[in-house]
Amino acid sequence: MSAKAAIDPRGPRFGAGITAVLLLIVIALSLLGTGLAALLLFVAITALFAWGAFAGIARHPYGLLFKALIRPRLAPPNELENPAPPTFAQGVGFVIALVGVLLELLGVPAAVPVAAAAAFIAAFLNSVFGYCLGCQIYLLLVRLGIVGRHGSATAA
Repeated sequence: MSAKAAIDPRGPRFGAGITAVLLLIVIALSLLGTGLAALLLFVAITALFAWGAFAGIARHPYGLLFKALIRPRLAPPNELENPAPPTFAQGVGFVIALVGVLLELLGVPAAVPVAAAAAFIAAFLNSVFGYCLGCQIYLLLVRLGIVGRHGSATAA
C-alpha cells in the first residue's frame, strides 16, 4: 500500500456516525408507520453505500466532507490505514441495504427496518468503538486467500 493511497481511519468512523444516525431515522420512520419515507431514505443510504463500495471510500461524500472540514482541525493521525477493508465494508453495507430494499419492494413486511437495524449495528460499532465488522470480514477473506493479495492481512 502506498502512502498516498492510505487513509485517515477517523474518516470512515466519521462517515459511520452519520450513517448510524440516518439508519436510526429509517428505523423510527418505519416504526411510526411512514414506510414510504423510510424506504426513500433507505434507498438514498443504499446509494451512498454503493458509492463507497464502487468509487472507493476515499471518494465517498462523507470521506470528502471529513477531509475538507474535519481533518484540518485535528492532529495528524497516529497511523494511516489501507482503504481496501473499509471500501469492502461499504460493499457489505450495500448488499444488506439492497436486500432490504428489494424485499420491501417484493412486499416482505419489516424488511427495511430489519435491514436498517443490521446496518445500524455495524455503523454504530464502527463509529463509537472503531470496530468495523465489514473490515473484519475482509481480513478473514484475505487470510483465507479469497480476496486481496495472498499472504498479507496487515490492513486495518
